[in-house]
Amino acid sequence: MKSDTITLPRADQALWRLMWSAALVLALLIVQVSAVQAQSERPESFADLAERVSPSVVNITTTTTVSSRLNGDRPQLPEGSPFDEFFRDFFGGPDEQPNRPRQNQALGSGFVISEDGYIVTNNHVIDGADEIRVEFFTGLELQAELIGTDPATDIALLRVEHDEPLPHVPWGDSETARVGDWVIAVGNPLGQGFSVSAGIISARGRALQGNFDDYIQTDAAINRGNSGGPLFNMEGEVIGVNTAILSPTGGSIGIGFAMSANVATNVVEQLQEFGSTRRGWLGVRIQDMTEEMAEAIGLEVAEGAMVTDVMDGPSLDAGMLAGDVIIRFDGGSVEDTRQLVRRVAATGVGEEVDVIVFRDGEEVTLAVTLGQRELAEGMGPSEMPGTPEQAEPDTGSFMGMELQPLTDALRDELDLPSNAGGLVVMSVEEGSDAEQKGVRVNDLITEANQQPVTSVADLQERAEAAREAGRRSMLVLVRRGGDPRFVALSLEEDE
Repeated sequence: MKSDTITLPRADQALWRLMWSAALVLALLIVQVSAVQAQSERPESFADLAERVSPSVVNITTTTTVSSRLNGDRPQLPEGSPFDEFFRDFFGGPDEQPNRPRQNQALGSGFVISEDGYIVTNNHVIDGADEIRVEFFTGLELQAELIGTDPATDIALLRVEHDEPLPHVPWGDSETARVGDWVIAVGNPLGQGFSVSAGIISARGRALQGNFDDYIQTDAAINRGNSGGPLFNMEGEVIGVNTAILSPTGGSIGIGFAMSANVATNVVEQLQEFGSTRRGWLGVRIQDMTEEMAEAIGLEVAEGAMVTDVMDGPSLDAGMLAGDVIIRFDGGSVEDTRQLVRRVAATGVGEEVDVIVFRDGEEVTLAVTLGQRELAEGMGPSEMPGTPEQAEPDTGSFMGMELQPLTDALRDELDLPSNAGGLVVMSVEEGSDAEQKGVRVNDLITEANQQPVTSVADLQERAEAAREAGRRSMLVLVRRGGDPRFVALSLEEDE
C-alpha cells in the first residue's frame, strides 16, 4: 500500500526555503538585539554612583571604658613561695593596686540622612560606647550624640553638629527592589577605610532571629566594619542597612544581610521623634496556619494568623477570641504571623484599625485600638480559662493519647493556676499522629474545635461533630508551660 505524498512545485519550494531562511535570520537578529540590550542595562562602571554617595557615608569609631583590677590577673601562688614577693612587688597588694580602666575600641559604618547631621548605624556598633566619633569621606571628624537605639532591629540613630549643611542620602522604597537588581555597599570593612563593593540582590524577606526581621540578602561583599553602612540601589537611594553576614570563616562568602529600608525608616522616625520605638500591639499570641488546621475549621486557604491566646489589652477589649484566625488587618490581607507582626508594629499606637477574623465559618470585623508593645512586653501571660472540675474524672485513651482531667494534685504538680481546666496528656502512643504533631507528656489540652474540654467524653464528642461536618482533622489547643498552640489531629486514625 503506497502512502500519499505531497510534492510542491519548484517555485513554491524555493519560496518556502526563502521564508525559512528569513525566519532564521530574524531569530538571530532578535537574539543579538536582546544580548545588546542586556549588555546596555548592565552598568559599565559604578564610579559615578560611588562618587555621588560616598560623601554621605561615615566611618564610626567607638570607645568603651572597661574597669579591670590588675591584681585580679595575678597568678595564684602558695603562701611563702619564693616568687610570692616578686609578684607582690610587680602587681601590688589588694590595697595597693587600684582599678585601672582600659579602653576598648570598635569600628563600624553609618550614613547621614539629613543635612542637620542625623546618622543611621547599627545598634551593635555603638552599644555600650562612652564616646562615638564619626569620620567623613573628606577626613572631617566629629563627635556624635546618641539619640536612640532599637535592639530588635539593630538600628541606632546618632547626631553630629556642624556649621555647614552635611551631605546626605535619601531613603529608597525597598519593596520595589527585585531579586537580581544591582546594588552597592559602602562602608569601612575591617577598618581599612572607605570601600565600595557591588553585587545583586540575592533574595528578599529573609528572617534571621527577630520578630520584625525583613532582610535583603546580597552578594555584594560585606565584612566586619561594614555594619551600619548603607546598601544603595542604582538611583543612589538607601534600600537597606548592612547588618550581618553568614560565614563559617568570619569573612564575606557572598551572603550578606541588610535590614530593609521600609523597616529602618519607620524605626528611625520613631527614634528621631521619641528617642525610642513605639510599636503597635494587639495583645494576642498567634501561630501560622497549616493545611490541616485550615481544613479542620473550614477555612479554604491556609493563610492568616491563628490566635492561640488573648491577653488583657486591645484585642480582648474588642472581643477577639482564642481560635479566631486573623485574615485581614487594617485593609490588607494577612499571609502569616511574621507579616502580621511587622504590620502591627508599624501601625501607630492608639490608632483604631479594623481586624477581620474567621470565626465559626464566618468573617467577623473587630475594631481594635492598638496599644504600645514596649509597655506591654513586661506583662506575664494571661491565666488560662477556668472550667469546673467534674466530681469523677474519666481517664481514658483517645487519638493515641492517654488523657486525664485536671485535678488539684495535677495542678500543683504541673504548676498550673487554680482555675486551669482541661485534659493532661499522661502518655503518647509511639508513631501516632499526636506524637508526630509534637504532643508530649504533661501537655494540657484545653479546647477542641474551639470549645472547652474537661473530659475525654468532651473530646470524643467534638471529634464526632467534626466527622459529621465532613472534617478530616480536629483542631485542639495545647498548652505547654503556659504557651498555647493549636494542633490539627487526624480523625482518620480513630475511625
